[in-house]
Amino acid sequence: MALLNNLQEIDPDPLQILDKKGKVVNESVIPDLDDDQLREIMRRMVYTRTWEKRAINLNRQGRLGFYAPTAGQEASMIGSQFALDKEDWILPSYRDIPQIVFHGFPLYQAFLWSKGHMEGGKIPDDVPMVIPQIIIGAAFIQAAGVALGLKRKSPDNIAMAFIGDGGSSQGDFYEGINFAGAFNVPGVFVVQNNHFAISVPFEKQTAANSIAQKAVAAGIKGIQVDGMDVLAMYQACKEARDRAVNGDGPTLIETLTYRYGGHSTQGDDPSRYRSDELDEKWAERDPLIRFRSYLEEKNLWNEEDEEAAAKQAEDELKEAIEKAESIPEQQVDELLKNMYEQELPHIKEQRKDYE
Repeated sequence: MALLNNLQEIDPDPLQILDKKGKVVNESVIPDLDDDQLREIMRRMVYTRTWEKRAINLNRQGRLGFYAPTAGQEASMIGSQFALDKEDWILPSYRDIPQIVFHGFPLYQAFLWSKGHMEGGKIPDDVPMVIPQIIIGAAFIQAAGVALGLKRKSPDNIAMAFIGDGGSSQGDFYEGINFAGAFNVPGVFVVQNNHFAISVPFEKQTAANSIAQKAVAAGIKGIQVDGMDVLAMYQACKEARDRAVNGDGPTLIETLTYRYGGHSTQGDDPSRYRSDELDEKWAERDPLIRFRSYLEEKNLWNEEDEEAAAKQAEDELKEAIEKAESIPEQQVDELLKNMYEQELPHIKEQRKDYE
């Protein structure tokens, strides 16, 4: 039997620029970011960590609905979105709210989306995104289609989709990257591998050593990145975006990261399936700690900057939740009426029964 000799090789070592102490370990790929950009990335990471704490408290108070914790994944989220052009499209999963907010989606609407309010689904015309996808893995299918549209109508832009490692076990994952490869679409497909699909460890989801290597079957580039290293995340996504815009095809990016909290606020208890030793191991790689150390070494960040970033987040979060709570509660008949553009007979009957 002839051996397949045209398969793309996947680098066995994840791309890393900063080690867990914030020291540069790969000078050759340090991204071309100025001091203001570096500070802005740090501000957004602090903002996101502060946001999570506030959101969990709001959920416990009954003021916020579904929320998927983000602590530990800030580098993966912020670094990837920071590499995008404002006209690029984002197709998020339910955990990827920070990316769309920093892409222009109003924060108060993000809270409304979490509350299940229809106003949270009204995307501003100047924000290229879709509403966060609840169906596991489906963002990849959508992104392949959006990217094909961009290839035809807006060749200078790309579509970037996000799913978790659990999403890579779905058929939509394979169909999405296969379509993307077959039509050579300008897309970047990010799998944030936080090592647990709710409670199922990655090792029980696949016999493959990585998700990135699955790009080979789709004929696209695959890369594995240290998802706790924001500089590596930015650089990997920037290069992937450049390749896509230049017509060199889509990229599958696997980010090795970790969520410190539970899968969501809907009753998940990670202590039932994760050990303290594992949590401590990943806490040593905290993305905020390593990037903060890097910036402090360059005299670009200090305690006052940290406090100012957290204060800004607190103020804006308070204003956003108050605005969200000022929107009138959604009524059942209103929900039914607005379900479809043209009211279907069975919906009309349900509204009549409700009234």
